Parts: sequence; structure tokens; C-alpha cells
Amino acid sequence: MDTSIIIQVVLLIVGFVFLIKGSDFFVDGASSIASLLKIPTIIVGLTIVALGTSAPEAAVSITSSLNGSNAMAVSNVVGSNLFNMLMVIGIAALLSELLMEKQVLEKDLPFLVGITILWAVFIIIGWDITNIEGIILLVIMIAYIAYLVYDTKKSGGANEVEKPKYSLPYSIIFILVGLAGIIIGGDLVVDSASAIAIAFGMSETLVGLTIVAIGTSLPELVTSLTALKKGENQLVIGNVIGSNIFNILFVLGASSAISAIPLDSSMLIDILFMLFVTILCFIFGKTQDKYDKKEGAILVTLFIIYMAFAILRN
Repeated sequence: MDTSIIIQVVLLIVGFVFLIKGSDFFVDGASSIASLLKIPTIIVGLTIVALGTSAPEAAVSITSSLNGSNAMAVSNVVGSNLFNMLMVIGIAALLSELLMEKQVLEKDLPFLVGITILWAVFIIIGWDITNIEGIILLVIMIAYIAYLVYDTKKSGGANEVEKPKYSLPYSIIFILVGLAGIIIGGDLVVDSASAIAIAFGMSETLVGLTIVAIGTSLPELVTSLTALKKGENQLVIGNVIGSNIFNILFVLGASSAISAIPLDSSMLIDILFMLFVTILCFIFGKTQDKYDKKEGAILVTLFIIYMAFAILRN
């Protein structure tokens, strides 16, 4: 392998490390400040932690959008959402039965289906995501968070306040270091992934759907497997659904609000497949309020078939 390619692969890995650790530092610092301000733990989880786990995807997509790498900006989100639903849920279901919470089944999952359809409509209308459509997605995200906070307070589940991990100065340092890691990691991942794509004759779309998407989805996979190990199986579904919602509303919304994202019509297949998988996961959950080994095997198999299709198409 050419030395320059090896260097780019190393830079890609370093970029993922910066992204993931930067997100951890940012979440720890922001959560600590929220605790110092006496903000309830559940509210912190619904906002800061949820946005923090989507920070790697956001950094890559926003950087790609600013650099004109539009295919990677969108394919990163599509690939990440597919990996979350097919592999994270699929692998977890193969290891242990995943029960569905009523909140996720009746509200969050249908909401994910709805915004996925909305996003597909935006694209089909003009083969792009305009600044206005990006702002619409961000407004929906703010409304969604506001609803979650209101619903939690109404149900009386927003009283506990977590003890701060760090003092105010340390919390600020953690936030600044985390943001720096996210920004630097985003630049490294986009630049090195683009260089690898050119070197191997791969399209930006393929790189975004595979290498970049899987890399930025590692926090969700690790979090879900950790929850599974602790016996908190229901957290796996909530983690994936929440991440996918924020990927569409926050990541794509912010990316396209900053710079309109034109799309190639070939991406329609990937977007429609993502919509199909989202609806399939909803049907699986609705039929028996859980994901079992059979459904886990179907999801993992679909991911393998899709990856083979994406590589052959390239």
C-alpha cells in the first residue's frame, strides 16, 4: 500500500478518536455545568447528552457541507442511521431480547418515521436540501426537545438533580477541549476520507455510507452494548431512535442551514432504503412490543446486503 494512503488511514483513525473523545469531554463538561445550575438529570439527558452523541455526525456533515463535499454530508447521516437500526439494534437483539418502552413505541418511533418521510419529500421536491428546509428541521428539533422537557415535567419525572462532577472552571475547560476535539476530528475525518476515496477510486457517497458512517456511529454501538451488558435492554432502542432523530433534525438541519446541500439523484435509493428500514423497525416493534433474535438476524442480513449493493454500485 502506498505510504500516503497509510498516512491518510492513520489520520482517519486519529480523527475518529478526536471526534469520540471530544464528544465525551463536551458532554461531561456541559452536564456538569447543567448540574451546577440545578437543571434536572432527565432534562440533561434529553438535551445535552442526546446532542452530544450526535456531535461526531454533526462535525463531519457540517465540515463536509462547508468544504463542498455534499455527497459525504448526506451519506454520512444515511449510513449512520442505517447502521444504528440494522447493526446496533440487530446485534443487540441477537444477543438479548429487546423490549420496547411505551414512550418509544407510541411517540418517538412514529416521530422518526414522520421526519424521515418529510426529509425524503424535501429531497424529491428539488434534489437538494435548501437553507430554509434546514432551518425547518432545526425548528422541529427545538420543538421536539421542548415537548420532551414539558412531557417529562408533566409526568413528574424531572425532579432529580445529579451532583456536579466538576467545578465550574474544570467544566468550562472540558467543554472547550471537547469542542476543539470535535472540530479537529471532523476536519481530519473529512479530509482523510476524501483522500482515501480519490486514491481507491471510491465515490464520496460510498465512503460516507460505509467508513465514515460506521466510524461516527461507534458511540451509539458502544453505549448500546454497555447498556445491554448491564441488563438495561430498553435503553438500546431509545439510544438508537434518539440518535437517528437528532441525525436528521440537528445534523442535516445545521449542515443545510449553513450551506444548501445539492444531491445526486442516485442517493434516492439510499434515502428510500433508510425510510423502508425505519418503517420496518416500527412494524417489528408494533407487532410484539420487542425485537427478538429472528428480527435481529433479519436486520443484520439487510445491512450486509445493502453494503454489498453500495460497494458493487460504486
